[in-house]
Amino acid sequence: MNKVIKFEQLEELSKKIKQKGEKIILVGGCFDILHTGHIKFLKSAKELGGKLLVALESDESVKRSKGEKRPVNNQKERANILSNLPSVDIIVTLPFLEGYMDYYRLVEKIKPDIIAVTKGDKRKKEKERQARAFGAKVIETVERVKDFSTTNIIKRQTNT
Repeated sequence: MNKVIKFEQLEELSKKIKQKGEKIILVGGCFDILHTGHIKFLKSAKELGGKLLVALESDESVKRSKGEKRPVNNQKERANILSNLPSVDIIVTLPFLEGYMDYYRLVEKIKPDIIAVTKGDKRKKEKERQARAFGAKVIETVERVKDFSTTNIIKRQTNT
């Protein structure tokens, strides 16, 4: 089975997983330049037990949140990289999502059992509201790995 699906396929796939009695663990992000922090986070999310579904931000969303020169890798490339990780079961390539209600509708389509976040996630409260609406829970998995972010990797490369 191809791990990468389109947004339009999401609801049907989620229903099939639920019908099999399996849990869905949802994580989201850019995952632009894959680094040790990403790997630890995805592995720890998968260890919560269930199908790990990665909601992969669109190039437009990454550009708006991270700056004009981002993403380094386009969405198709990022999805391909993630699909090669054993901890990742499904990657959904998201269209451009603008605000809280777009993400709320995303969670509504998936109806995850768990939304996994890193400790100190800036949007944890927002994700908890979304989770409660669908009977899910938010679980903090790992600490953010200090100094490991795509932004810091880019800064180090441009300062050498």
